[in-house]
Amino acid sequence: MNPAKGWPFWLRLVLASLLGVVAAFGLAPFGIWAATSVALVLLPPLFLSTETRGQAAWIGWFFATGYFAHGLSWITEPFFVDAERHAWMAPFALVFMAGGLALFWALAFWIARCPGARMVSQAVFLALAVSLTECARGYVLTGFPWAGLAQVWVGSPMAQVLSLFGPYGLGAVTLLATLPLGAALTQRGGFVLPLGFTVGAACFALVYASSRPEVTETDHVVRLVQPNAPQHQKWDPDYAPVFFARQIEFTAAAPRPDLIVWPETSIPAWLGSAQPYLNAVVDAAQGTPVFLGIQRGDGPRIYNSMIYLDETGQQAGLYDKHHLAPFGEYVPLGNLMAEFGIHGMATTAGHGFSSGPGAALIDAGKLGKALPLICYEAVFTQDILSAPGRADFLLQVTNDAWFGTWSGPYQHLAQARMRAIEQGLPMMRSANTGVSAMIDPLGRITDALPLGQAGFIDAKLPAPHDPTVYSRIGDVPVFVLLAAMFALLWRNVRRDHS
Repeated sequence: MNPAKGWPFWLRLVLASLLGVVAAFGLAPFGIWAATSVALVLLPPLFLSTETRGQAAWIGWFFATGYFAHGLSWITEPFFVDAERHAWMAPFALVFMAGGLALFWALAFWIARCPGARMVSQAVFLALAVSLTECARGYVLTGFPWAGLAQVWVGSPMAQVLSLFGPYGLGAVTLLATLPLGAALTQRGGFVLPLGFTVGAACFALVYASSRPEVTETDHVVRLVQPNAPQHQKWDPDYAPVFFARQIEFTAAAPRPDLIVWPETSIPAWLGSAQPYLNAVVDAAQGTPVFLGIQRGDGPRIYNSMIYLDETGQQAGLYDKHHLAPFGEYVPLGNLMAEFGIHGMATTAGHGFSSGPGAALIDAGKLGKALPLICYEAVFTQDILSAPGRADFLLQVTNDAWFGTWSGPYQHLAQARMRAIEQGLPMMRSANTGVSAMIDPLGRITDALPLGQAGFIDAKLPAPHDPTVYSRIGDVPVFVLLAAMFALLWRNVRRDHS
């Protein structure tokens, strides 16, 4: 029943990589979740056609490499901002990133393959193994959960399941609803349980999504400022004053909002010498509080920071980014690497930026408490779960000019929407080149400024929902449940194998 067994192994590897490429069409900007689902359904016949665990690992690695190479193709964009210094690293970055992340999937395929065991059982076992390795991908070596399978559901009713189980739980549901169904294709009968689970999961998501509480708006208006400064011009002395003047103009525009948010590193000076710029911001704000991104130094350390200027123009809050981007904001063994001309792309100094003390809340007056996130900190659920209390809203400032104009900014936006659903909190997002947006607690964009457009939007701040199940329990119960299911099925699969 499994025609793939008669195909040359090299052909199966090519097909696995092509399925991976197709699966990545579920990610933004395409958002074709059906492509991911179909690719995952067609993957088990290739997995089950292998005769050894080594062959299974190669199938998993080729599939995942195709998926990550397509989904993370934007990762080459930062290397062309300063092409003379960094362009040579772009192909290596994509190959090593895609191939390295694919090792997690290869390990799962190696563990799950037990020739002779029942096919559907092996597919369920594979789904659990991949789910656990995806959890590891989000945490090991500071983690890199970008392009997780849950991301393909953003904008669909299935995304609301994030408020129950989080991204790793929804990713596991995706795998359990597709891989066993694909394994059933390789045998006569046996469709009832896999198909029943798939249909049941879809029906549950639809019913649950329709039961989510409605979102109400507050009376507070937030202005999100987007200067649209291309990265290669952002710090150019001839252009930096132009971009700063744009932000001042947008800030001063009538009518007056209740809060103004500037994007990441939006002040063209270090905090210690930025008072003339801050004075201009305060004058333009006319008594309106402002959040803005800025760089600051503290002795030998430098930080990527966000400050809050209250109604009086005084600095009433400070947050230092604590989850840094490796090879972007810092380089491991930075001083040694600098000897070979390798620097972080966002800094030229040795080890680069220093990490702040951790997640923090900033009191934003009548709007409530903000949980600040700088750039790709919004990708990490653990950064939000580790906050010292519950916020009233999430606040992301970012500079997505680094990510190009194709998939990167849209995937970053999709993950911001996921964080809003998981926490049941609104998210205000100010991005240098876009997409700046107000996101409600259901992950819906209520107002946005398109990519590559200078301007601002005045958006009503949605009211927060009550704490979600996921915001209360976090990832640990999901990890424990997946591990327990994996351990129980391991015994059955090994028994079938023997």
